[in-house]
Amino acid sequence: MPVKTSKAFLTVLGVPEKPQITGFTSPVMEGERMQLTCKTSGSKPAADIRWFKNDKEVKDVKYVKEEDATRKTFTVSSTLDFLADRSDDGAVVSCRVDHESLNSTPQIAMQVLEIHYTPLVKIISSNSWPEEGQSIILTCESKGKPVPEPVLWTKDGGELPDPERMVVNGRVLSISFLNKTDNGTYRCEAKNPIGRNSTEYVLIVHDPNALAGQTGPDHALIGGIVAVVVFVTLCSIILLGRYLARHKGTYLTNEAKGAEDAPDADTAIINAEGSQVNAEEKKEYFI
Repeated sequence: MPVKTSKAFLTVLGVPEKPQITGFTSPVMEGERMQLTCKTSGSKPAADIRWFKNDKEVKDVKYVKEEDATRKTFTVSSTLDFLADRSDDGAVVSCRVDHESLNSTPQIAMQVLEIHYTPLVKIISSNSWPEEGQSIILTCESKGKPVPEPVLWTKDGGELPDPERMVVNGRVLSISFLNKTDNGTYRCEAKNPIGRNSTEYVLIVHDPNALAGQTGPDHALIGGIVAVVVFVTLCSIILLGRYLARHKGTYLTNEAKGAEDAPDADTAIINAEGSQVNAEEKKEYFI
């Protein structure tokens, strides 16, 4: 009885080793270039490496695949290259290795970044419209790594002129009983071993009485307008009265024309009526 034979091809998968991240030295100064390399060996076929920063994948990274000495497995490496920024401080950078032998369970290596940077300074005011006699609190917020030293407050480039009213407590400057002499530019400066930074706040103390005068009604202006209106009205009445009086006098004069030389009243009436008739006749004649 003949013997039947068959051929089968067996593919042996090489499981990648746990990846490692190299190239990180803590701490890193802001602005420095960082090059992190993730490497894994023993994979067959070659494993795939992906980078993440705070669970967000990073693209455009270098990828290198090399055969091992046995020429049966591969060593894969990938390099993440970027400039350190203060926003990267505390970020988690992870290198993830994907391979078909891992059954959808990737191998991951992680590195927490530590970035040192100069302080970021901001002044917050407790009073948006300070007036004489009131108080104001200026808070200097500074954020840096390492933590900034106690801040320095100055006014117009020099020391605070009135320590009794201008009290500094840590990062807070309190000024009581404000007056016009407190107007000026207040500077808050913070520093740490990396560097120093500062910001300014311009204080303008307002006069509450002047403000009330601006917001209230201007009685002088209103009185002036009323006086002008009354004057114009009176002038109009006077002119209108004179105009009516003059036209009335002319009418009466025309009515009496022809009667002024009459010897008696009856003759005057007749002469006046005759003048009217003549006027009407003249009027009709001209028409």
